[in-house]
Amino acid sequence: MEIPNLVRVYEDGTIERLQGSPFVAPTLQDPTTNISSKDVVISYNPPISARLHLPNKIQSQEEENLNTNHKIPILVYFHGGGFFFESAFSQLHHNYFSTFLSVAHILVVSVEYRLAPETPLPAAYHDCWEGLKWVATKADPWLLKHGDFNRVFVGGDSAGANIAHNIAMRAGAEALPSGVEVLGALISHPYFLGSKRFESEAEESAGFRCWEWLQPCDGGGLDDPLINPLSSEAGCLSGLGCRKVLVCTAEMDELRERGVWYYEGVRKSGWEGEVELFEVEGEDHVFHVNDPRTQNALKMFKRFADFILH
Repeated sequence: MEIPNLVRVYEDGTIERLQGSPFVAPTLQDPTTNISSKDVVISYNPPISARLHLPNKIQSQEEENLNTNHKIPILVYFHGGGFFFESAFSQLHHNYFSTFLSVAHILVVSVEYRLAPETPLPAAYHDCWEGLKWVATKADPWLLKHGDFNRVFVGGDSAGANIAHNIAMRAGAEALPSGVEVLGALISHPYFLGSKRFESEAEESAGFRCWEWLQPCDGGGLDDPLINPLSSEAGCLSGLGCRKVLVCTAEMDELRERGVWYYEGVRKSGWEGEVELFEVEGEDHVFHVNDPRTQNALKMFKRFADFILH
Protein backbone atom coordinates (compact mmCIF):
# COMPACT_ATOMS: atom_id res chain seq x y z
CA MET A 1 0.00 0.00 0.00
CA GLU A 2 1.18 3.53 -0.71
CA ILE A 3 -0.18 7.03 -0.23
CA PRO A 4 2.03 9.07 -2.59
CA ASN A 5 4.49 11.40 -0.85
CA LEU A 6 3.26 10.33 2.58
CA VAL A 7 3.69 6.64 3.45
CA ARG A 8 4.58 3.26 1.97
CA VAL A 9 3.66 -0.06 3.62
CA TYR A 10 5.50 -3.19 2.51
CA GLU A 11 4.17 -6.77 2.48
CA ASP A 12 6.23 -7.69 5.55
CA GLY A 13 4.53 -4.88 7.50
CA THR A 14 7.45 -2.46 7.36
CA ILE A 15 6.30 1.17 7.30
CA GLU A 16 8.27 3.83 5.46
CA ARG A 17 7.26 7.39 6.28
CA LEU A 18 8.01 9.69 3.36
CA GLN A 19 7.55 12.90 5.33
CA GLY A 20 8.66 14.12 8.71
CA SER A 21 11.59 16.24 9.84
CA PRO A 22 14.50 15.03 12.01
CA PHE A 23 14.43 15.28 15.78
CA VAL A 24 16.30 18.13 17.48
CA ALA A 25 17.35 18.50 21.11
CA PRO A 26 15.77 21.07 23.45
CA THR A 27 17.87 24.08 24.42
CA LEU A 28 17.88 26.07 27.66
CA GLN A 29 18.40 29.83 27.25
CA ASP A 30 18.89 29.64 23.48
CA PRO A 31 20.58 32.97 22.59
CA THR A 32 19.52 32.89 18.93
CA THR A 33 15.78 32.41 19.53
CA ASN A 34 15.44 33.74 23.10
CA ILE A 35 13.34 30.65 23.82
CA SER A 36 14.08 27.94 26.37
CA SER A 37 12.85 24.41 25.81
CA LYS A 38 12.98 21.16 27.73
CA ASP A 39 11.49 17.67 27.46
CA VAL A 40 9.40 16.00 30.16
CA VAL A 41 7.92 12.57 30.71
CA ILE A 42 4.17 12.55 31.29
CA SER A 43 3.69 8.78 31.49
CA TYR A 44 5.90 5.73 31.13
CA ASN A 45 3.01 3.36 30.50
CA PRO A 46 1.76 4.29 28.00
CA PRO A 47 4.79 6.31 26.82
CA ILE A 48 3.69 9.97 26.63
CA SER A 49 6.00 12.95 26.80
CA ALA A 50 6.10 16.62 25.86
CA ARG A 51 8.39 19.48 24.93
CA LEU A 52 7.91 22.74 26.84
CA HIS A 53 8.74 26.09 25.24
CA LEU A 54 9.16 29.25 27.32
CA PRO A 55 10.29 32.77 26.29
CA ASN A 56 13.57 33.69 27.98
CA LYS A 57 12.25 37.20 28.60
CA ILE A 58 9.73 35.80 31.07
CA GLN A 59 12.50 34.10 33.03
CA SER A 60 14.76 37.15 33.06
CA GLN A 61 11.92 39.36 34.27
CA GLU A 62 11.30 37.06 37.21
CA GLU A 63 14.99 36.88 38.03
CA GLU A 64 15.07 40.68 38.26
CA ASN A 65 11.98 40.81 40.47
CA LEU A 66 11.52 37.71 42.57
CA ASN A 67 8.27 39.05 44.01
CA THR A 68 6.54 39.42 40.66
CA ASN A 69 3.23 37.65 40.22
CA HIS A 70 3.34 37.82 36.43
CA LYS A 71 1.97 34.63 34.91
CA ILE A 72 1.52 33.75 31.25
CA PRO A 73 -1.09 31.66 29.40
CA ILE A 74 -0.51 27.95 28.82
CA LEU A 75 -1.10 26.45 25.36
CA VAL A 76 -1.33 22.64 25.31
CA TYR A 77 -0.51 21.86 21.69
CA PHE A 78 -0.98 18.80 19.50
CA HIS A 79 1.18 18.60 16.37
CA GLY A 80 -0.14 17.70 12.93
CA GLY A 81 1.04 14.98 10.58
CA GLY A 82 -2.04 12.94 9.70
CA PHE A 83 -1.80 10.98 12.98
CA PHE A 84 1.16 8.97 11.63
CA PHE A 85 4.17 11.28 11.21
CA GLU A 86 5.87 14.35 12.70
CA SER A 87 6.64 14.91 16.38
CA ALA A 88 6.73 17.42 19.20
CA PHE A 89 10.51 16.90 19.06
CA SER A 90 10.90 17.47 15.33
CA GLN A 91 12.89 20.28 13.79
CA LEU A 92 9.77 21.49 11.99
CA HIS A 93 7.67 22.00 15.10
CA HIS A 94 10.59 23.14 17.25
CA ASN A 95 11.35 25.93 14.76
CA TYR A 96 7.64 26.73 14.53
CA PHE A 97 7.40 27.45 18.25
CA SER A 98 10.68 29.37 18.30
CA THR A 99 9.13 31.79 15.81
CA PHE A 100 5.61 31.79 17.23
CA LEU A 101 6.81 32.59 20.76
CA SER A 102 8.74 35.60 19.49
CA VAL A 103 5.29 37.11 18.93
CA ALA A 104 3.27 35.52 21.75
CA HIS A 105 4.69 35.37 25.27
CA ILE A 106 3.06 32.14 26.35
CA LEU A 107 4.16 28.78 27.73
CA VAL A 108 3.67 25.93 25.25
CA VAL A 109 3.35 22.27 26.19
CA SER A 110 3.68 20.33 22.92
CA VAL A 111 2.47 16.77 23.54
CA GLU A 112 4.31 13.80 22.02
CA TYR A 113 1.52 11.29 21.44
CA ARG A 114 1.84 7.78 20.00
CA LEU A 115 1.52 7.50 16.24
CA ALA A 116 -0.57 5.20 14.07
CA PRO A 117 -0.50 2.63 12.60
CA GLU A 118 1.94 1.09 15.11
CA THR A 119 -0.38 2.35 17.86
CA PRO A 120 -3.88 2.45 16.34
CA LEU A 121 -6.36 5.23 16.92
CA PRO A 122 -7.93 6.31 19.22
CA ALA A 123 -4.74 6.05 21.32
CA ALA A 124 -3.51 9.47 20.16
CA TYR A 125 -6.63 11.13 21.58
CA HIS A 126 -6.21 9.38 24.93
CA ASP A 127 -2.53 10.36 25.08
CA CYS A 128 -3.35 14.02 24.44
CA TRP A 129 -6.06 14.00 27.11
CA GLU A 130 -3.50 12.59 29.54
CA GLY A 131 -1.15 15.41 28.50
CA LEU A 132 -3.79 18.01 29.33
CA LYS A 133 -4.52 16.30 32.66
CA TRP A 134 -0.80 16.33 33.48
CA VAL A 135 -0.69 20.09 32.88
CA ALA A 136 -3.66 20.53 35.21
CA THR A 137 -1.81 18.73 38.03
CA LYS A 138 0.72 21.63 38.05
CA ALA A 139 3.53 19.14 38.64
CA ASP A 140 6.24 20.80 36.53
CA PRO A 141 8.31 23.71 37.94
CA TRP A 142 7.96 25.80 34.78
CA LEU A 143 4.19 25.41 34.83
CA LEU A 144 3.97 26.19 38.53
CA LYS A 145 6.26 29.22 38.37
CA HIS A 146 5.21 30.77 35.06
CA GLY A 147 1.85 29.33 34.03
CA ASP A 148 -1.52 31.01 34.51
CA PHE A 149 -3.94 28.16 35.14
CA ASN A 150 -6.88 30.47 34.59
CA ARG A 151 -5.74 30.82 30.98
CA VAL A 152 -5.24 27.29 29.68
CA PHE A 153 -5.74 26.73 25.95
CA VAL A 154 -5.65 23.70 23.68
CA GLY A 155 -4.63 23.93 20.04
CA GLY A 156 -3.15 22.18 17.06
CA ASP A 157 -2.60 22.17 13.33
CA SER A 158 -4.25 19.76 10.86
CA ALA A 159 -4.61 16.37 12.64
CA GLY A 160 -3.57 18.21 15.80
CA ALA A 161 -6.47 20.63 15.32
CA ASN A 162 -8.75 17.60 15.03
CA ILE A 163 -7.33 16.35 18.31
CA ALA A 164 -7.77 19.79 19.93
CA HIS A 165 -11.47 19.77 19.01
CA ASN A 166 -11.96 16.30 20.44
CA ILE A 167 -10.08 17.24 23.62
CA ALA A 168 -12.24 20.37 24.02
CA MET A 169 -15.35 18.20 23.65
CA ARG A 170 -14.07 15.81 26.30
CA ALA A 171 -13.29 18.76 28.59
CA GLY A 172 -16.98 19.65 28.38
CA ALA A 173 -17.95 16.24 29.71
CA GLU A 174 -15.11 15.32 32.07
CA ALA A 175 -13.50 17.42 34.80
CA LEU A 176 -9.76 18.10 34.82
CA PRO A 177 -7.64 17.85 37.99
CA SER A 178 -7.41 20.78 40.43
CA GLY A 179 -10.49 22.44 38.98
CA VAL A 180 -8.57 23.60 35.90
CA GLU A 181 -10.74 24.54 32.93
CA VAL A 182 -9.95 25.09 29.26
CA LEU A 183 -10.42 28.74 28.34
CA GLY A 184 -10.09 28.44 24.57
CA ALA A 185 -9.32 26.21 21.59
CA LEU A 186 -7.12 27.11 18.62
CA ILE A 187 -8.30 25.03 15.64
CA SER A 188 -5.84 25.65 12.79
CA HIS A 189 -6.43 24.12 9.32
CA PRO A 190 -8.39 21.24 10.88
CA TYR A 191 -8.33 17.74 9.42
CA PHE A 192 -12.03 16.87 9.32
CA LEU A 193 -13.89 14.72 6.79
CA GLY A 194 -17.37 13.34 6.15
CA SER A 195 -19.19 10.89 3.89
CA LYS A 196 -20.90 13.83 2.17
CA ARG A 197 -18.07 15.39 0.21
CA PHE A 198 -17.54 18.97 -0.84
CA GLU A 199 -16.75 19.70 -4.49
CA SER A 200 -13.22 20.67 -3.51
CA GLU A 201 -12.56 17.21 -2.02
CA ALA A 202 -11.17 14.97 -4.76
CA GLU A 203 -11.88 11.24 -4.85
CA GLU A 204 -8.18 10.46 -4.44
CA SER A 205 -7.59 13.05 -1.71
CA ALA A 206 -4.76 12.03 0.60
CA GLY A 207 -6.90 13.00 3.58
CA PHE A 208 -9.58 10.46 2.70
CA ARG A 209 -7.06 7.74 1.90
CA CYS A 210 -5.24 8.32 5.19
CA TRP A 211 -8.42 8.04 7.24
CA GLU A 212 -9.45 4.83 5.44
CA TRP A 213 -6.11 3.39 6.49
CA LEU A 214 -5.86 4.84 10.01
CA GLN A 215 -9.40 4.87 11.36
CA PRO A 216 -10.28 2.67 14.37
CA CYS A 217 -11.34 -0.81 13.23
CA ASP A 218 -14.62 -0.46 15.14
CA GLY A 219 -15.18 3.13 14.00
CA GLY A 220 -17.84 4.63 11.80
CA GLY A 221 -15.78 5.33 8.71
CA LEU A 222 -16.00 8.88 7.39
CA ASP A 223 -18.81 9.67 9.82
CA ASP A 224 -16.90 8.55 12.89
CA PRO A 225 -17.24 11.44 15.40
CA LEU A 226 -13.44 11.57 15.66
CA ILE A 227 -13.14 12.76 12.05
CA ASN A 228 -16.66 14.15 11.46
CA PRO A 229 -17.65 16.47 14.32
CA LEU A 230 -21.03 17.15 12.71
CA SER A 231 -22.07 13.53 12.15
CA SER A 232 -25.27 12.18 13.69
CA GLU A 233 -23.11 10.07 16.02
CA ALA A 234 -21.07 13.02 17.31
CA GLY A 235 -21.87 14.89 20.48
CA CYS A 236 -23.55 18.25 19.98
CA LEU A 237 -21.00 21.01 19.48
CA SER A 238 -22.79 23.01 22.15
CA GLY A 239 -20.92 20.72 24.56
CA LEU A 240 -17.52 22.23 23.80
CA GLY A 241 -15.71 22.59 27.11
CA CYS A 242 -14.21 26.03 26.61
CA ARG A 243 -15.35 29.64 26.32
CA LYS A 244 -13.91 30.67 22.97
CA VAL A 245 -12.73 29.05 19.73
CA LEU A 246 -10.61 30.40 16.87
CA VAL A 247 -10.91 28.46 13.61
CA CYS A 248 -8.16 29.22 11.07
CA THR A 249 -8.27 28.41 7.36
CA ALA A 250 -6.09 29.05 4.29
CA GLU A 251 -7.53 30.02 0.91
CA MET A 252 -5.68 27.35 -1.12
CA ASP A 253 -6.06 24.51 1.40
CA GLU A 254 -8.15 21.58 0.11
CA LEU A 255 -9.50 21.29 3.67
CA ARG A 256 -10.57 24.94 3.75
CA GLU A 257 -14.28 24.18 3.28
CA ARG A 258 -14.16 21.72 6.17
CA GLY A 259 -12.80 24.44 8.42
CA VAL A 260 -15.58 26.85 7.42
CA TRP A 261 -18.12 24.01 7.80
CA TYR A 262 -16.86 23.36 11.33
CA TYR A 263 -16.97 27.06 12.20
CA GLU A 264 -20.58 27.30 10.97
CA GLY A 265 -21.46 24.15 12.89
CA VAL A 266 -20.13 25.60 16.14
CA ARG A 267 -21.76 28.97 15.49
CA LYS A 268 -25.19 27.40 14.92
CA SER A 269 -24.96 24.74 17.64
CA GLY A 270 -26.29 26.83 20.52
CA TRP A 271 -22.89 26.82 22.21
CA GLU A 272 -22.66 29.83 24.52
CA GLY A 273 -19.03 30.68 23.81
CA GLU A 274 -17.46 32.93 21.19
CA VAL A 275 -16.29 31.45 17.88
CA GLU A 276 -14.26 33.33 15.25
CA LEU A 277 -13.06 32.46 11.75
CA PHE A 278 -9.70 33.73 10.48
CA GLU A 279 -8.51 33.07 6.92
CA VAL A 280 -5.24 33.88 5.19
CA GLU A 281 -5.42 34.44 1.43
CA GLY A 282 -3.11 32.83 -1.09
CA GLU A 283 -1.76 30.16 1.27
CA ASP A 284 -2.00 26.37 1.52
CA HIS A 285 -2.38 23.80 4.27
CA VAL A 286 -0.31 24.51 7.44
CA PHE A 287 1.89 27.01 5.58
CA HIS A 288 2.67 28.70 8.91
CA VAL A 289 4.22 25.50 10.27
CA ASN A 290 6.12 24.61 7.11
CA ASP A 291 7.61 28.11 6.76
CA PRO A 292 7.03 30.17 9.91
CA ARG A 293 9.17 33.14 8.85
CA THR A 294 6.93 34.47 6.06
CA GLN A 295 4.88 37.64 6.38
CA ASN A 296 1.63 35.67 6.21
CA ALA A 297 2.85 33.32 8.94
CA LEU A 298 3.69 36.35 11.09
CA LYS A 299 0.18 37.69 10.45
CA MET A 300 -1.23 34.37 11.63
CA PHE A 301 0.94 34.31 14.77
CA LYS A 302 -0.22 37.80 15.68
CA ARG A 303 -3.82 36.62 15.36
CA PHE A 304 -3.03 33.60 17.56
CA ALA A 305 -1.43 35.90 20.14
CA ASP A 306 -4.41 38.24 20.14
CA PHE A 307 -6.76 35.29 20.68
CA ILE A 308 -4.74 33.88 23.56
CA LEU A 309 -3.61 37.05 25.30
CA HIS A 310 -6.82 39.11 25.17
